[in-house]
Amino acid sequence: MRTTLLTSAALVFAVASPAFAQTITVWDWKSGDPVATSYFQQAKTEFEAAHPGVTINYVMQPNDQYYTILGTALASGAGPDVFLLNGGAQARARFEALTDVTALGENLVGTEEFANEDGTLHALPITMQGFIVYYNKQRYAEAGLDPENPPQTWEELVAACEAITETGNVPCFSMGNREGFGGEFFLSSVAASSLTAEQHDAFANGELKWSSPEIMEILQTWVDTQDMGWYRQGANSTAKFMDEYEQFMRGDAANTIGLLSDVAHWKQFDDFLGAENVGVFRLPAPTLADGNVKIPVAGGIGYGVNNAGANVELATAFVEHLASAGPIQTFVNDAGVVPANTTVDTSSLSSPSVVAILEWLEPYGAPMAHSNTTADELSEWHRQSQLLLNGDVTVEEAAARMDEVQAQAHSGN
Repeated sequence: MRTTLLTSAALVFAVASPAFAQTITVWDWKSGDPVATSYFQQAKTEFEAAHPGVTINYVMQPNDQYYTILGTALASGAGPDVFLLNGGAQARARFEALTDVTALGENLVGTEEFANEDGTLHALPITMQGFIVYYNKQRYAEAGLDPENPPQTWEELVAACEAITETGNVPCFSMGNREGFGGEFFLSSVAASSLTAEQHDAFANGELKWSSPEIMEILQTWVDTQDMGWYRQGANSTAKFMDEYEQFMRGDAANTIGLLSDVAHWKQFDDFLGAENVGVFRLPAPTLADGNVKIPVAGGIGYGVNNAGANVELATAFVEHLASAGPIQTFVNDAGVVPANTTVDTSSLSSPSVVAILEWLEPYGAPMAHSNTTADELSEWHRQSQLLLNGDVTVEEAAARMDEVQAQAHSGN
């Protein structure tokens, strides 16, 4: 991802400067994040300067209620002009409310998570996202493990967790599943290596059932890791963002499944623990589909335009600017995101963790299983993942319930 960056002076916007005051309202859960402030402010300042009379109004919504609030607003016709979406299930569930931005997708990757089956693009990705295991090298050394050689196989990971838990100092993994997000990350991380490309497609299409041997094995592994004592008690009452990650950054866990971009990722962990103390590895699975340990990678977050908005043309121009090289370069430099814009220069990222991640993206990238399900399945998996950790349902019962939701979601009812 290297190119000569566009300067703000060379930016060409699709909409002429309006003759009267207009406000573009943008909803997201990121614009109030201190590490992302420079990106949002740059995009706002440049766009307003190029469009006299236009005001960009960012409205940050609570992350854990975002889609409920957004859904209510869109249903009532009071939605924002522009809104942020997670790629995959959450984006697909809202395609009907979004305009077609296919013509603006040049130089962007991760667009599949924001496009329908015929390739129509409904939102522009600004980041690539995925899951990787981050580990604390000091905790590995304390357990008698080689901090420069993390686990490469499931057997090695099990042995490492046994050594870590035997010290009695910290759990093997920090885990937050209060909202079911821990179950999301685990499902996709194990499925990346254990499912073939054909099985990933079948799972996304509803043809590979949750009760299939392949998915049942993932659910059983989720339960097994709990039974092996990998997590601190109370995972279901711990918020993933940010209680789980604050636990890891305090050194109160040896490993965590974190993100590639935005938050709970390499830059944030480096800042707290020191880059020399943070390592990364791809989460192995008990069974590997092709012998390679992979990581789930997909279009991360992206902005779309409300097709019922009052300023669709102007809002579309702003979404194009949000995804353009100038602001995204700032997002990379200041927040450490992995950009969806391929013209952005990542050569300045020198952390050992991100260097490894960037090297792994192409040869070891795999689909993001949880985001390729339907929104209804994802919501139910949140619930079932909690019940499984509590021991309130069996794997067979959870899979049967997930089959019901999957069938209904794909029936169109």
